[in-house]
Amino acid sequence: MATERPSPLRLEAPSAPEMRTPPASDAAPEGKPQPAGGRLYFLNGCVPLSHQVAGHMYGKDKVGILQHPDGTVLKQLQPPPRGPRELEFYDMVFAADCSDGVLLELRKYLPNYYGTWSPPTSPQDLYLKLEDVTHKFKKPCIMDVKIGRKSYDPFASSEKIQQQVSKYPLMEEIGFLVLGMRVYHIHSDSYETQNQHYGRSLTKETIKEGISKFFHNGFCLRKDAVAASIQKIEKILHWFESQKQLNFYASSLLFVYEGSSQPTTTKSRDRTLAEKFLSKGQLSDTELLEYNNNFRMLSSTVNGKIESSVGKNLSKMYARHRKMYSKKHHSQTSLKVENMEQDNGWKSMSQEHLNGNVLSQLEKVLYNLPTGCQEIAEVEVRMIDFAHVFPSNTIDEGYIYGLKHLITVLRSVLDS
Repeated sequence: MATERPSPLRLEAPSAPEMRTPPASDAAPEGKPQPAGGRLYFLNGCVPLSHQVAGHMYGKDKVGILQHPDGTVLKQLQPPPRGPRELEFYDMVFAADCSDGVLLELRKYLPNYYGTWSPPTSPQDLYLKLEDVTHKFKKPCIMDVKIGRKSYDPFASSEKIQQQVSKYPLMEEIGFLVLGMRVYHIHSDSYETQNQHYGRSLTKETIKEGISKFFHNGFCLRKDAVAASIQKIEKILHWFESQKQLNFYASSLLFVYEGSSQPTTTKSRDRTLAEKFLSKGQLSDTELLEYNNNFRMLSSTVNGKIESSVGKNLSKMYARHRKMYSKKHHSQTSLKVENMEQDNGWKSMSQEHLNGNVLSQLEKVLYNLPTGCQEIAEVEVRMIDFAHVFPSNTIDEGYIYGLKHLITVLRSVLDS
């Protein structure tokens, strides 16, 4: 009988992780832990993370994810072998002397890692100190999606395999599972939450509707956030298709987008990049990445409507961006779904859903959204949960399968 055991990710001892200083915390976003009379504080001012949507939650005999006073989040190390394996993964990827191009590229898709932390009163308790991916959002909408055809690793016992399969028998076919979500509804100024039971209730017939629920703010479907999410996932997919070093099991993607309908003032750096793009139609690779991550509205809204001049500039920008993007990333965005059964339901979706540039879809979205929904979404999609990452010499087919099917579903939502 196979037993779960740790597997070293690299032979040599990892150097200390590259120490980065957590970003200075801005004013605490609404809905996040803030000092308040009678609030439970422990472990040197840390509090339970209020916007956690999946995983071990704070409660009886469970610590859950904590928020440190400096704005980072603390994830308590799991018992061996899972905890040490996840710690080793972060130490390896963020090692100060890391020169592996595959791992350096992977950093872009993970929360920043700031080493480990222990409370002075309990030095034996170890926590991973990580970036709070939601820190820049006022009303963060959050979804945790487990990716892959198997939620158990190669060393799982038969009992563990049976347990995981029974939780969601469709994992093998669908390739992903919604573990939880938290969506801000603008009309009621409140959050709607769904837990893992919601995700397990989704079938091939209802998965599209189930995913689209995350992007609906009670007033309209945020297609801009859908399009931006697809673009982020495609970059992660490209990384997986180009590496054979690691295989990921029971790992998730964390989605975050801004739920507030109020436009955010464009930062001077963002505006500089936007003006350069509109005038010259080109940016360096570094600027292009920053532009994709930081671009917001180029002008304020008037009575909920985008000024016509802004619309024209957006059209001009996307036309140039699309032309440049198609040349540089054609192989990345031209996706093919492989090894599908004729009767598994996925064939009914047009192959066109997996071809072309997501930016063309985004441009259409801008001109067809109801008034009040015409926004450019700022979206984060990060990989999380690495207790079951193992070295490999083959493509991670299970994770790739899940990413492609998730893109398929999101494109069908976008085309609705």
